[in-house]
Amino acid sequence: MRLLLIEDDTMIGDGLRRSLSADGYAVDWVRDGEAAEAALRIGGYALVLLDLGLPGSDGLCLLRAARASGNDTPVLILTARDGLDSRVAGLDLGADDYLVKPFETRELLARMRAVLRRRAGRANARLVAADTELDTESHALTHAGATAVLGAREYALMHALMERPGRILSRAEIEERIYGWGEEVESNAVDALILSIRRKVGKSVILNLRGAGWMVAKP
Repeated sequence: MRLLLIEDDTMIGDGLRRSLSADGYAVDWVRDGEAAEAALRIGGYALVLLDLGLPGSDGLCLLRAARASGNDTPVLILTARDGLDSRVAGLDLGADDYLVKPFETRELLARMRAVLRRRAGRANARLVAADTELDTESHALTHAGATAVLGAREYALMHALMERPGRILSRAEIEERIYGWGEEVESNAVDALILSIRRKVGKSVILNLRGAGWMVAKP
């Protein structure tokens, strides 16, 4: 799942990128308002993590402009501004949640999952398709009675497929979802991940359509 992290503090940004990547997210990190505006125009993100105090632009102005342009990507504000007026303003401008710094990474991940569940219309932490189930909290994958905990990249790949059962994702689409900017992607990286997942829970968990891509079966 691809995220946009908008954070000007190098130490905080680097720490968040590492933690989120370890949890299976592909993270694109920008540090100022101009770069954030450009990234939002390009789009393709499942979630935006937005700091409010940015060089070149206030985060609330950035959020207002994004919503006014029709960008409905979920936004979770991360900021040191803990006043009630600031929280209310952010939520009224279209933020989906608001987390005050400092915070624990576990809470951030839980809030992210909650925002994504609400946007997807789901009440629990599981994605289900036919006889396959993916737990978004524990990263446990169950298929045809076999269960295994997936690594970060394996989880990211399965999450991309499980979001829309029956939809074929090409190699390029999968790479776009599970790798961030500047990450080197070997030509057989996707094949290696799929092989590893199949070894853990069974070959039929991921279906291959030769020349087109991969999918999981519809319910």
